[in-house]
Amino acid sequence: MTRVKRGTMAHKRRKKIIKQAKGFKWGRKSKYKLTKDALKHAWTYAYRDRKVKKRDFRRLWNIKINAATREKDITYSQFINKLKKAKIELDRKILAHLAEEKPEIFDKIVEKVK
Repeated sequence: MTRVKRGTMAHKRRKKIIKQAKGFKWGRKSKYKLTKDALKHAWTYAYRDRKVKKRDFRRLWNIKINAATREKDITYSQFINKLKKAKIELDRKILAHLAEEKPEIFDKIVEKVK
């Protein structure tokens, strides 16, 4: 049986991993062992924080809607409840955008649900 030397493929594999660590500090960008560990953590945080990002934005939208509705003498929870009863299906992202950018339209929505 012929001998197979694996140096080329091992080098390619390591270079691919090191390439993904571009921008890391110190040895974490150039030393394979440190790079591998750093990337494992980075990918874990990236996966987790894609979920956290959604949470954070929803919280921000709720705060914006609450601030706008309190100016109209209605609380956030009452506003959302009345929206559902009035069968107005606008999501929080759109409501927050309207409250911030187009308050006159948001005022009409509040008046309609009151």
